Amino acid sequence: MTGNTARVQAVQNITNRQPMPVKTPESLTSLWASDVFTLSKMKESLPKEVFKSVKKTIEAGEELDVSIADVVALAMKDWALSKGALYYAHVFYPLTNATAEKHDGFISVQSDGSVISEFSGKVLVQGEPDGSSFPNGGIRSTFEARGYTAWDVTSPAFIMTTDNGATLCIPTVFVSWTGEALDKKTPLLRANAAMNKAAGRVLSLLGHTDIAPVNSSCGAEQEYFLVDANFVNHRPDLLLAGRTLFGASAAKGQQFDDHYFGAIPERIQVYMQDVEEQLYRLGIPAKTRHNEVAPGQFEIAPFFESANVATDHQQLLMTVLKNTAKKHGLVCLLHEKPFKGINGSGKHVNWSVGNSTQGNLLDPGHTPHSNSQFLLFCGAVIRGVHLYGPLLRAAIATASNDHRLGANEAPPAIMSVYLGSQLDNVFEQISNGEITGSLNAGVMNLGINTLPIFSKDAGDRNRTSPFAFTGNRFEFRAVGSGQSVAGPLVTMNTMLADSLNWVADTLESKLAEGANLDAAILKTLKEITDKHGAVVFSGNGYSAKWHKMAVEERGLANLRTAADALPVLKETHVEELFDKLGVLSPVELASRFEIYAEQYILAIEVEAKLVVGMAKTGIYPAAVKYLSDLSSTINSLKSNGIELDNERLVKIAALLTSMMETAGKLDEAIRRHDFSTPEEHMQFCAKTIRPLMDEVRHYADALEGEVADELWPYPTYQEMLFIK
Repeated sequence: MTGNTARVQAVQNITNRQPMPVKTPESLTSLWASDVFTLSKMKESLPKEVFKSVKKTIEAGEELDVSIADVVALAMKDWALSKGALYYAHVFYPLTNATAEKHDGFISVQSDGSVISEFSGKVLVQGEPDGSSFPNGGIRSTFEARGYTAWDVTSPAFIMTTDNGATLCIPTVFVSWTGEALDKKTPLLRANAAMNKAAGRVLSLLGHTDIAPVNSSCGAEQEYFLVDANFVNHRPDLLLAGRTLFGASAAKGQQFDDHYFGAIPERIQVYMQDVEEQLYRLGIPAKTRHNEVAPGQFEIAPFFESANVATDHQQLLMTVLKNTAKKHGLVCLLHEKPFKGINGSGKHVNWSVGNSTQGNLLDPGHTPHSNSQFLLFCGAVIRGVHLYGPLLRAAIATASNDHRLGANEAPPAIMSVYLGSQLDNVFEQISNGEITGSLNAGVMNLGINTLPIFSKDAGDRNRTSPFAFTGNRFEFRAVGSGQSVAGPLVTMNTMLADSLNWVADTLESKLAEGANLDAAILKTLKEITDKHGAVVFSGNGYSAKWHKMAVEERGLANLRTAADALPVLKETHVEELFDKLGVLSPVELASRFEIYAEQYILAIEVEAKLVVGMAKTGIYPAAVKYLSDLSSTINSLKSNGIELDNERLVKIAALLTSMMETAGKLDEAIRRHDFSTPEEHMQFCAKTIRPLMDEVRHYADALEGEVADELWPYPTYQEMLFIK
């Protein structure tokens, strides 16, 4: 094929690439959690009473007995040394969507010059990384650097290995010197505790006496793209911004629907199996792999786990996906929209709540109309989404996720709840004041004797709904592929805790008035449907009719951009929600607005600078060279009596002039910094900088279709998406 030197070399490197060495696969039982300091490993290595104490903290949420820390630390160190670890790291999750870790050696130099391995309980329980360079949103002054990490015993320690070593990793929280949360884990643990307390109140009112701690669970479906590193290394936008800021669509995209669930390319399957082996060693229950809709796009989905562990595992999974891709000569793109014109990537968060005594509290059973417990918890979710829909939108608000929400690939920015036909009918009956039964799900008979007859689900799935009930859980489908799931889980657990407290208060009030339990439950549910039923919608979330109805008739918010959504974090009722439940103090919440607003602004500024630079130093020279060559050819032919129309020459010159003029306007806009508030600056980014970037791209992509392929400076969509 043709192409400039770099592109030709990239294609040759891919074509001549040697396959990865063949590995003999290990059995699942030998792989599973082999690099995790699990409860079973603790039981083997800890004294009986110490193990019982740790287990109570992990499983029952009892207070950690720090007096046992030295014993646990010794056992943990010995296990880590047996795995080849020479270092340990407190791992934490700052407000950057990334993972942070500080590594320290077990080494301790003795007076005679010899060394031993040491790891004390004090070091296990508490660390002190320099907190000065992490986002803090004004929680402390610039010159104040102290921060603390504290051991999270509920998330197991694990070993991360490289080709020549291993490190013991200990999940921790990260807080400031004055105790404010500087991370995503601390508020998640608090939100889960608040939800547990509120759920316990409701379950007690329903007559339960044996109530185990209620925990939320999460299973997050991770979508991602894989592109050969030879191409990515010649795309400054992919390297620095994670998405293509220029690129004309290839003749073929996803229009044939032939990639979705198609046969996985061999090179990609080898990569996936490598990823899965590492995940199994880390105790991460990878369950599903498949091709996604867009060319070059794939998905991995784990089995559900407790929300805190699932969040840590999600961060690990993203790290493993990216690191493993490098070994295979690939780059894993977790940006929500790496390529224009084809589907972007999300992270569907499957969320439920339950415990060991009452089970899954969002499981309707076969007769949901008679399952009061389920109906109350489901009703509490409906109330929460209606009251705090804008907060849910803010929880997934990033510059990158703005590209997905509302497109025909992801839910709209309007937060609504899909229940399915069976539950729609039950809640309609509740609204009418009487519950009489549930619609029968029925069976599927395909009319062929050799094919099985099987039970249908009670409702279809609605891919246009951002918050859909899917059988025994809710699926928050609007979460971005590169995000931590902690923020959405904090929001969902907090809004559920608030609603469950309201349910408990309402039931107690009606019972005090003399109503029996069944009547009190029905009245409570009817109040939910009457006040909050507007958030339930089962139709096409993409339709203009729904958008108009949602806003004008139902009063739902349509916060199209992160610039519109993030200020929700400053609203009084949101501050009161987090504060009264002890999840985030007003200071902590304010810091998050400042941090996320700054991240939004910086992300767009980086992209805008890349657009200007790539247009000026890459596309402009290529187009000028082609214009010069084309002009010389036309003049040469003219001198030989062959007349050619100059129309194409004029068209290219006009596109080039328009591109550079718009790039100049964009360059000028980037330099503006006289904004009185972060809100004003974000809106400027959304309404001025982003449109200018899109305009520059419009002209540049048009030029790609006109300039000779051999001169085009950047790998094309056709190359990146289809050459593996």
